[in-house]
Amino acid sequence: MDPLSFRIVTGIAALAFAVAAFGQASQLYRYTDPDGRVVYSDRAPPANAKNVQTKRLSDNFVETSQPSVAAQQAAERFPVTLFSFECGEVCQNAEALLNKRGVPFSMVNVQTDEQGMTRMQTLSGDDKAPVLAVGDKLIAKGYNEARWQAMLDEAGYPKAPASRRATPRGATPAPSASAVGAQGIAPPPRGGDYPK
Repeated sequence: MDPLSFRIVTGIAALAFAVAAFGQASQLYRYTDPDGRVVYSDRAPPANAKNVQTKRLSDNFVETSQPSVAAQQAAERFPVTLFSFECGEVCQNAEALLNKRGVPFSMVNVQTDEQGMTRMQTLSGDDKAPVLAVGDKLIAKGYNEARWQAMLDEAGYPKAPASRRATPRGATPAPSASAVGAQGIAPPPRGGDYPK
């Protein structure tokens, strides 16, 4: 065999080996061994295994909690502040929208932070939350998904990076802005019997 043919055959064999190794690494077996234990393995099960199931694994990827470069740059120019409190679904949807877009933001609980409440009233001219402040110029009173999305777009935040935080358990998708309009709720008075 001449050297060129040898190299071609060796290359094809190496490629076939790599493809086989990759194929095995992306497959998982679940089976019950003779002692009744459930086993998960990337190796083929023995002949006496019961309840054999083959699972195909998706590609691995690393998810980071760091915002993208575009989000970091937008946050430097137009920092986002969410003025909110425990107002239920409306406030949960407001926070979920920012988390879904991966927008770094600070949150001010206007029920417990008097300075935060004063700042919100100065910015919005109202005492109803939620209020979104994007920089010093872009202020949205009440939750209106379309308006909030437009403000974040205008500030240069990416539309859909990886989530930085999970959506709160039990949160439902945000209602459409056209169906609901802007929503705002006044927080209960301090010292009241508001449930914790």
